[in-house]
Amino acid sequence: MVVKAFILIEAEVGESGHVAEKVRKLDSVESVNMVIGPYDVVAVIEVATFEMVNGLVDKIHSVSGVCKTTTLLCVKP
Repeated sequence: MVVKAFILIEAEVGESGHVAEKVRKLDSVESVNMVIGPYDVVAVIEVATFEMVNGLVDKIHSVSGVCKTTTLLCVKP
């Protein structure tokens, strides 16, 4: 089974590029886009289990410049 999720990331002012670059390098991150709106970066991830989503979100939170994340789990591809 593959679990796909969208991670919406709020970054500190001026840190969006740095956050996007660091998140892009994490395993299981399929794509990263800088966006305009209430969020600054959107990462698309694919992992094997729901538990692995939590682990990857923890890694994203450890990136300097990340303030907050919101996770959206895909229920149907």
